[in-house]
Amino acid sequence: MLKAKKKQGIIKKSQIHDKDTGSSQVQIGVLSERINELSTHLKKHKKDHHSRRGLIKMVSDRRKHLKYLEKKDSKEYIKALKTIKEK
Repeated sequence: MLKAKKKQGIIKKSQIHDKDTGSSQVQIGVLSERINELSTHLKKHKKDHHSRRGLIKMVSDRRKHLKYLEKKDSKEYIKALKTIKEK
């Protein structure tokens, strides 16, 4: 679970304008951070199948947002991929 300050920092990095909290770029950034945290959790707790199901759902949601962003704006899509690969 992301802390509020960490989530706000992620939103600040990826938002398009000042009041943007729900665009695809923001959601991709937040999902990526949650996926990274859950992946480290699952490395430690290998038999936590309920959390693994949540991880798979988050990966699917991020993939859908990336697909939408690729259709809508290819420059933003490439930018989002770079930010994902940095982490």
